Amino acid sequence: MNLFKQFKNGLSRSKTGFMGRLDHLFDSGDIDEEFYDELEETLVSGDVGVQASMKLVDQLREEISKRKIKDKEDARQVLQELVVNMISPGKTMFTSASINEPTVILLIGVNGTGKTTSAAKLAHLYKQSGNEVMLVAGDTFRAAAIEQLEIWAERAGVDIVKQKSGSDSAALFYDAINAARARNVDVVIGDTAGRLHSKYNLMEELNKIYRVVERNLPGAPHQVLLVVDATTGQNAVVQAKKFNESMPIDGLVLAKLDGTARGGIVLNIQEELDIPVCYIGTGEKIEDLAPFDPEMFSRALLEKN
Repeated sequence: MNLFKQFKNGLSRSKTGFMGRLDHLFDSGDIDEEFYDELEETLVSGDVGVQASMKLVDQLREEISKRKIKDKEDARQVLQELVVNMISPGKTMFTSASINEPTVILLIGVNGTGKTTSAAKLAHLYKQSGNEVMLVAGDTFRAAAIEQLEIWAERAGVDIVKQKSGSDSAALFYDAINAARARNVDVVIGDTAGRLHSKYNLMEELNKIYRVVERNLPGAPHQVLLVVDATTGQNAVVQAKKFNESMPIDGLVLAKLDGTARGGIVLNIQEELDIPVCYIGTGEKIEDLAPFDPEMFSRALLEKN
């Protein structure tokens, strides 16, 4: 499946949801104040967010006036351009500064967001690009997470390092980096715990992993990706804010985008947090994780069917 088709399939619910209402808006009537009011209301309803929606509508109004646009199809094209300009892509397919050491990527986030499956899908992406990949079952608080990652690792055809449930996850990561060196692994992708008995303990555990990884491999982790569930809408933004206060986050994995009609959450997160989206989850199969591309996203979301 080509990348654009993957984006379109992943955003199909959004196309029939709030973007379906946008289609109707751009297909009838004049470009007047009522049009701008309805556009803003529709964007907000699609979880684009109040600030981002107001910004887009103000910019669209300005561009339409500047370019003397009368045709709504031309106005739709301008809106696509503005959406692309609003979103900065995060760095995907990360490469370590040292050719002799593995690249270490940590996936963090609360349980239930699709973190474990996203780790496996990311491993598959790197494997398909010709890398030797190792998964780390770092959510040692959930036996089910370890078993789930084992199954995914087998599907992806990559190594996995694990310990029994209840083991020290930071020590596991230390051992995993040593194992990666010994096996000439290019990329180490670590799943982490998402739920302990308090937020403080969760963040302390993640920070401990971060410190141990850095001690064993200076400069690592090379990328910290926060996995958020697109179907939770504004709650995804709230989660991202909380994690960003506690750890340096390089980018987001927006999981389960195919399960929501509110694809506008991408713009909301970008405007509220200024953290780039690196990958989007577009389905349940192992290949259903796409490197984020603002232009493809905008086209898939806004192009007329």
